Amino acid sequence: MRFGDRGEAGQELAARLLVRQRAGELPAPFVLALPRGGVPVAAEVARALDAPLDVVVARKIGAPFDVELGVGALAGDAPPLFDTRALQALGLSADALRDRVGAERAELRRREEVYREGRPAPVLRGRTAVLVDDGLATGVTARAAVRAVRAMEPGTLVLAVPVCSREAAAVLRAEVEELVTLHTPHPFHSVGRWYADFTQVEDRVVVAALRDAAAARPE
Repeated sequence: MRFGDRGEAGQELAARLLVRQRAGELPAPFVLALPRGGVPVAAEVARALDAPLDVVVARKIGAPFDVELGVGALAGDAPPLFDTRALQALGLSADALRDRVGAERAELRRREEVYREGRPAPVLRGRTAVLVDDGLATGVTARAAVRAVRAMEPGTLVLAVPVCSREAAAVLRAEVEELVTLHTPHPFHSVGRWYADFTQVEDRVVVAALRDAAAARPE
Protein backbone atom coordinates (compact mmCIF):
# COMPACT_ATOMS: atom_id res chain seq x y z
CA MET A 1 0.00 0.00 0.00
CA ARG A 2 3.01 2.33 -0.02
CA PHE A 3 3.48 4.93 -2.75
CA GLY A 4 6.86 5.51 -4.34
CA ASP A 5 6.57 9.27 -3.93
CA ARG A 6 3.98 12.05 -4.04
CA GLY A 7 3.99 12.15 -7.83
CA GLU A 8 3.08 8.47 -8.05
CA ALA A 9 0.39 8.94 -5.42
CA GLY A 10 -0.99 11.88 -7.41
CA GLN A 11 -1.17 9.80 -10.56
CA GLU A 12 -3.11 7.05 -8.81
CA LEU A 13 -5.45 9.55 -7.21
CA ALA A 14 -5.88 11.33 -10.56
CA ALA A 15 -6.87 8.06 -12.23
CA ARG A 16 -9.62 7.56 -9.65
CA LEU A 17 -10.90 11.12 -10.10
CA LEU A 18 -10.68 10.99 -13.89
CA VAL A 19 -13.18 8.14 -13.94
CA ARG A 20 -15.55 10.32 -11.95
CA GLN A 21 -15.01 13.29 -14.24
CA ARG A 22 -15.74 11.23 -17.36
CA ALA A 23 -18.95 10.08 -15.74
CA GLY A 24 -19.98 13.73 -15.37
CA GLU A 25 -19.60 13.72 -11.59
CA LEU A 26 -16.93 16.46 -11.35
CA PRO A 27 -18.20 19.37 -13.45
CA ALA A 28 -15.94 22.43 -13.86
CA PRO A 29 -13.26 21.19 -11.42
CA PHE A 30 -10.78 23.53 -9.77
CA VAL A 31 -7.91 21.76 -7.99
CA LEU A 32 -6.58 23.24 -4.75
CA ALA A 33 -3.48 21.94 -3.02
CA LEU A 34 -2.51 22.13 0.63
CA PRO A 35 1.14 23.22 0.46
CA ARG A 36 3.64 22.11 0.62
CA GLY A 37 3.27 18.34 0.50
CA GLY A 38 -0.05 18.37 -1.29
CA VAL A 39 1.27 20.30 -4.30
CA PRO A 40 3.06 17.46 -6.18
CA VAL A 41 -0.02 15.30 -5.67
CA ALA A 42 -2.42 18.02 -6.79
CA ALA A 43 -0.32 18.89 -9.84
CA GLU A 44 -0.90 15.38 -11.19
CA VAL A 45 -4.62 15.64 -10.45
CA ALA A 46 -4.95 19.03 -12.16
CA ARG A 47 -3.05 17.77 -15.21
CA ALA A 48 -5.29 14.71 -15.56
CA LEU A 49 -8.52 16.65 -15.08
CA ASP A 50 -7.32 19.55 -17.29
CA ALA A 51 -8.20 21.83 -14.40
CA PRO A 52 -6.71 25.00 -12.88
CA LEU A 53 -4.37 24.58 -9.92
CA ASP A 54 -4.00 26.84 -6.91
CA VAL A 55 -3.25 26.53 -3.20
CA VAL A 56 -5.03 26.88 0.10
CA VAL A 57 -2.34 27.81 2.59
CA ALA A 58 -3.03 26.45 6.06
CA ARG A 59 -0.99 26.97 9.21
CA LYS A 60 -0.77 24.92 12.37
CA ILE A 61 -1.36 26.82 15.61
CA GLY A 62 1.16 25.65 18.19
CA ALA A 63 0.96 25.78 21.96
CA PRO A 64 2.72 28.79 23.57
CA PHE A 65 5.28 26.58 25.30
CA ASP A 66 5.85 24.28 22.28
CA VAL A 67 5.07 25.59 18.79
CA GLU A 68 5.40 22.06 17.38
CA LEU A 69 2.51 20.88 19.53
CA GLY A 70 -0.50 21.66 17.34
CA VAL A 71 -3.68 22.72 19.09
CA GLY A 72 -5.43 24.14 16.04
CA ALA A 73 -5.06 25.44 12.50
CA LEU A 74 -6.15 28.28 10.28
CA ALA A 75 -6.53 28.82 6.53
CA GLY A 76 -7.67 31.64 4.30
CA ASP A 77 -9.84 34.28 5.96
CA ALA A 78 -11.73 31.73 8.04
CA PRO A 79 -11.56 31.92 11.86
CA PRO A 80 -9.03 29.59 13.50
CA LEU A 81 -10.14 26.05 14.18
CA PHE A 82 -9.07 24.72 17.58
CA ASP A 83 -8.82 21.20 18.94
CA THR A 84 -11.01 21.76 21.97
CA ARG A 85 -9.91 18.56 23.67
CA ALA A 86 -6.25 19.57 23.34
CA LEU A 87 -6.99 23.03 24.74
CA GLN A 88 -8.79 21.56 27.71
CA ALA A 89 -6.04 19.01 28.36
CA LEU A 90 -3.39 21.75 28.31
CA GLY A 91 -5.43 24.30 30.27
CA LEU A 92 -5.40 26.76 27.36
CA SER A 93 -8.01 29.12 25.91
CA ALA A 94 -8.44 30.63 22.46
CA ASP A 95 -7.73 34.07 23.93
CA ALA A 96 -4.37 32.87 25.23
CA LEU A 97 -3.40 31.97 21.67
CA ARG A 98 -4.35 35.30 20.09
CA ASP A 99 -0.73 36.37 19.50
CA ARG A 100 0.15 32.97 18.04
CA VAL A 101 -2.84 33.13 15.70
CA GLY A 102 -1.80 36.61 14.57
CA ALA A 103 1.74 35.46 13.80
CA GLU A 104 0.55 32.43 11.88
CA ARG A 105 -1.97 34.53 9.93
CA ALA A 106 0.85 36.88 8.89
CA GLU A 107 2.99 33.93 7.77
CA LEU A 108 0.02 32.50 5.88
CA ARG A 109 -0.37 35.76 3.94
CA ARG A 110 3.36 35.89 3.22
CA ARG A 111 3.32 32.38 1.78
CA GLU A 112 0.27 33.11 -0.35
CA GLU A 113 2.11 36.05 -1.89
CA VAL A 114 5.26 34.00 -2.49
CA TYR A 115 3.39 31.09 -4.05
CA ARG A 116 0.99 33.05 -6.25
CA GLU A 117 3.52 35.62 -7.51
CA GLY A 118 0.88 38.30 -7.94
CA ARG A 119 -1.80 36.04 -9.41
CA PRO A 120 -5.26 36.64 -7.88
CA ALA A 121 -6.88 34.20 -5.51
CA PRO A 122 -9.11 31.65 -7.24
CA VAL A 123 -12.79 32.27 -7.87
CA LEU A 124 -14.65 29.12 -6.88
CA ARG A 125 -18.28 30.16 -6.76
CA GLY A 126 -20.42 27.44 -8.32
CA ARG A 127 -17.45 25.26 -9.31
CA THR A 128 -16.35 21.84 -8.13
CA ALA A 129 -13.49 22.45 -5.72
CA VAL A 130 -11.15 19.46 -5.39
CA LEU A 131 -8.96 19.97 -2.31
CA VAL A 132 -5.86 17.75 -2.35
CA ASP A 133 -3.24 16.84 0.24
CA ASP A 134 -0.64 14.07 0.43
CA GLY A 135 -2.42 12.42 3.36
CA LEU A 136 -4.41 13.00 6.52
CA ALA A 137 -3.41 11.88 10.01
CA THR A 138 -5.47 13.94 12.48
CA GLY A 139 -7.17 16.02 9.79
CA VAL A 140 -7.26 19.27 11.78
CA THR A 141 -5.33 21.26 9.18
CA ALA A 142 -7.49 19.87 6.39
CA ARG A 143 -10.60 20.82 8.35
CA ALA A 144 -9.40 24.41 8.55
CA ALA A 145 -8.71 24.39 4.81
CA VAL A 146 -12.11 22.88 4.04
CA ARG A 147 -13.86 25.65 5.96
CA ALA A 148 -11.81 28.31 4.17
CA VAL A 149 -12.74 26.82 0.80
CA ARG A 150 -16.38 26.53 1.82
CA ALA A 151 -16.42 30.28 2.47
CA MET A 152 -15.55 30.77 -1.22
CA GLU A 153 -18.91 29.21 -2.15
CA PRO A 154 -18.01 26.33 -4.45
CA GLY A 155 -20.90 24.34 -5.87
CA THR A 156 -19.36 21.11 -4.58
CA LEU A 157 -16.38 20.46 -2.33
CA VAL A 158 -14.44 17.22 -2.75
CA LEU A 159 -11.50 16.33 -0.50
CA ALA A 160 -9.07 13.97 -2.24
CA VAL A 161 -6.05 12.32 -0.59
CA PRO A 162 -4.02 9.21 -1.39
CA VAL A 163 -4.01 7.95 2.20
CA CYS A 164 -6.05 8.82 5.27
CA SER A 165 -6.46 7.59 8.82
CA ARG A 166 -9.86 6.14 9.64
CA GLU A 167 -10.32 8.69 12.40
CA ALA A 168 -9.68 11.63 10.09
CA ALA A 169 -11.90 10.11 7.41
CA ALA A 170 -14.80 9.85 9.85
CA VAL A 171 -14.47 13.52 10.80
CA LEU A 172 -13.86 14.94 7.30
CA ARG A 173 -16.69 13.05 5.57
CA ALA A 174 -19.11 15.18 7.57
CA GLU A 175 -17.50 18.40 6.28
CA VAL A 176 -17.39 17.80 2.51
CA GLU A 177 -19.71 16.50 -0.18
CA GLU A 178 -17.29 13.66 -0.79
CA LEU A 179 -14.02 12.31 0.56
CA VAL A 180 -11.99 10.42 -2.06
CA THR A 181 -9.11 8.35 -0.71
CA LEU A 182 -7.19 5.35 -2.00
CA HIS A 183 -6.23 3.82 1.33
CA THR A 184 -7.40 4.05 4.95
CA PRO A 185 -4.87 1.76 6.66
CA HIS A 186 -5.07 0.85 10.31
CA PRO A 187 -3.03 1.40 12.38
CA PHE A 188 -2.07 4.60 10.57
CA HIS A 189 0.88 6.06 12.57
CA SER A 190 1.84 8.87 10.14
CA VAL A 191 1.43 10.00 6.55
CA GLY A 192 5.13 9.50 5.81
CA ARG A 193 4.91 5.81 6.64
CA TRP A 194 2.93 5.23 3.45
CA TYR A 195 5.54 6.74 1.12
CA ALA A 196 8.91 5.25 0.17
CA ASP A 197 10.12 8.80 -0.57
CA PHE A 198 8.59 11.44 1.71
CA THR A 199 11.22 14.13 1.19
CA GLN A 200 10.10 17.57 2.34
CA VAL A 201 8.73 19.70 -0.49
CA GLU A 202 10.50 23.04 -0.83
CA ASP A 203 8.89 26.40 -1.59
CA ARG A 204 10.58 26.52 -4.99
CA VAL A 205 8.77 23.32 -5.99
CA VAL A 206 5.44 24.86 -5.02
CA VAL A 207 6.19 28.06 -6.96
CA ALA A 208 7.32 26.13 -10.03
CA ALA A 209 4.25 23.89 -10.02
CA LEU A 210 1.86 26.83 -9.79
CA ARG A 211 3.80 28.75 -12.43
CA ASP A 212 3.68 25.78 -14.81
CA ALA A 213 -0.03 25.26 -14.20
CA ALA A 214 -0.79 28.94 -14.87
CA ALA A 215 1.27 28.89 -18.07
CA ALA A 216 -0.60 25.80 -19.29
CA ARG A 217 -3.93 27.60 -18.92
CA PRO A 218 -3.42 31.20 -20.10
CA GLU A 219 -6.39 33.50 -19.57
